Amino acid sequence: MSVLLAFTAASLFAIGTYLVLQRKLSRVIIGLGLMSHGANVLLITSGRRGLAPLIGSGDPGDFADPLPQALALTAIVISFGVTGLLLALAYRSWLLSEDDEIADDAEDRAVADHLHHLHQDDEVDDAAALTPACEDTDPGHVASEQVPPRAPEAPR
Repeated sequence: MSVLLAFTAASLFAIGTYLVLQRKLSRVIIGLGLMSHGANVLLITSGRRGLAPLIGSGDPGDFADPLPQALALTAIVISFGVTGLLLALAYRSWLLSEDDEIADDAEDRAVADHLHHLHQDDEVDDAAALTPACEDTDPGHVASEQVPPRAPEAPR
């Protein structure tokens, strides 16, 4: 039985991960729901089977561990809140664009284009990169290559 539950949790995680990587917001929300269901199945599976933990009803060694059940309940509440927030964001996105596709961020695209153009402009051969960009015309000025290195400080 636990192998079947482990396979179910793995399937829910796999399908949820696939849906989260899609470009439609509705699929992302369903994928997060499936992943949270997989986490709940995994938490419940991790608790060993046993009697209900009621005081005075049997040997305490035979009781089931209540911690995985408490963690699963907490995960359900958190996933409910996250799903509610994502549904509100999806509704707002639908009102603005009448589509649930996740668009590229215009600022990210502009930064990527700017970096691409900078990279193309900076392509120079090695000889030009090693020569100084400008010559020093001030005879009293000492270039950074002519400054003697500092002596190492003595340990304290």
